[in-house]
This record gives sequence, C-alpha cells and structure tokens, in this order.
Amino acid sequence: MFFTPPNKRNVLLAAIAVIATWSTMPDRVFAQSYSTQLQSPGQRVVADNCSVKYIRNVNIPAEVEGKLIELNVEEGMNISEGDVLAVVDDTAAKLALELKRAEEKQAMLEADNNVNLEDARNSRELADAEAESHKKLYDEQAIPFWEMKKKVLEAVRAALRIDLAEMQKKIASAQYIAKRSEREIAQYEQQRRQVFAPFDGYVETRIAQRGEWVQPGSPIATLVQLDRVRVEGVVDALAFSGRVRAGLPVTVRVFASSDRERPVVVQGKLGFVSSELNLRRQVRIWIDIDNVKDENGAWIVKPGMQAEILFE
Repeated sequence: MFFTPPNKRNVLLAAIAVIATWSTMPDRVFAQSYSTQLQSPGQRVVADNCSVKYIRNVNIPAEVEGKLIELNVEEGMNISEGDVLAVVDDTAAKLALELKRAEEKQAMLEADNNVNLEDARNSRELADAEAESHKKLYDEQAIPFWEMKKKVLEAVRAALRIDLAEMQKKIASAQYIAKRSEREIAQYEQQRRQVFAPFDGYVETRIAQRGEWVQPGSPIATLVQLDRVRVEGVVDALAFSGRVRAGLPVTVRVFASSDRERPVVVQGKLGFVSSELNLRRQVRIWIDIDNVKDENGAWIVKPGMQAEILFE
C-alpha cells in the first residue's frame, strides 16, 4: 500500500477537475455556436441547387380511336390555346351529327306546333254552342232527350281534346329537349376527334405521324409552356427557421449565359414552401416567373438553367 502525501493528493484532485472541465467544453461550445447560427438575423437566406423547370410539360393525347387524317403541328411551332393540333377520322361523327340536327329540327317544329291545340279549342267552342242550343230545343220539347244528350257529351269530348292537345304539346317539348341533348352528344363526339391545344405553348416534340392509327391516350405532341417558368430550389429548414415562408419577396437570378456576372434578375414573391424535410434537413421551394423573348424572338430563360433565389 502506497501513501500519498497531502500536498500531492490536492494537486491530483485539481488536475482531475481540470480534465473533466475540458471534456465537456466542446459540447457547450458547439451548442452555443449552433444556437447563435439559428438566431442570427443578419445572415441572408439563399436557396441552394436552384434550377429552372417547366410549369406545364404535357403530352397532348388523342381521345378516340381512329386514323390520324390531319396533323397541324411541327416541332418548334408556337401554339395558341384552342388551336386544332390534329384530327382523327371524323366522317361517321359528322354524318351522325347532321342526322341529330335534322331530328332536333323536326322535334322543335312539333314542339312549336299549336295547330292541334287551336283546333281543339275551336271545336270545344262549337260543341258548347251546339249543346246549349240543343238544351233549349229539348226544353221546348222540339227534340228528343238522346239528341240533346249527344250534343252535351260531344261538348265534354271537345274539352278533353283540349287537354289531349296540351299534353301532346308538352310531350313534343320534352322530345325536343331529348333531341337537342342527342345533338349535343353527337357534336361532342365529333369534337373529340379534334385534338385541341389546352394552353399557349411551344411544340417541344411531335410524336404522331399523319395516317397513323391512334388509340385513346396515344400522345400526339409534347407541348410546353415557356411564357412562364418555375425556379425551384432547397433551403436549410433549421438554419433559417421561421424566415422562409410562402409570400415573402425574393430576388431570382437566372444564369442565362456563361457569364455568371450578368444573370437575368427577376423580383417576385415565393409561391411554395414544402412541409417535408429531405435527408439534409432542407425544404423544397419554388417561385413562378414571367419569361421574356430576346430580339430574335427566342425565350431567354429556358428550363434546365441554373439559378439562385435570394430572400430580401
């Protein structure tokens, strides 16, 4: 057993205390520096890994089966909303539409026909007059009872003919509505054989060929929107907690050329902030910006270009 003098024992205890203090110091320093980083209001928020993307990039499909008899698009064309891009063989649909139009016209004429109703009203008026006349003759005993009764029943029958004519007119009106709906269905079927542009855009790819047999859903062409594009990136959700939210004013810098010192600068408001963090504790954000054309008519900002999103 060794004996430690009192002075040396005090020195040893002091050394152990110093070592214990050093072992806990890095954790406190890291926590303090990280807390300072989170609460630093002067640090500017800049989104990472930003790039330009399409807002709309759509394969325009055929809606019906048939042979493609018209194809009005080529790659590189600018298309307006509502333009007819292609037509699937619509011969049968056009004939069916003409038939339904004729049937609708016939039903409309029958619904507007008041001849039967007016004739029934006139017949009732005559029958009522004859019935009153025969009643007087019967009262004067100039005619037998059965002849007077016959005229009274004919007046009742004439009243029923008015009800029948009114009912037939209502039926004709209902039939007209049905024929009109059939004509609208035939018109819709004929329109489905025309492929329309759903928005103003640029034909990126022509997929189908004229004379090709297409099925419902077969893509005709790829249409993209270039007058308005989306700049998307990610932001550290923890380092800038509470400082990134939709609606904040931001500055977008798009590097449209090899000279990164001369970017395209656009001001706007942040459109979206994701509620989900990725594995690097980042949230996805984006902003939609208006695109412009150069002096040659080409769009300046193109999907795939690198960009930056800077918060004010």
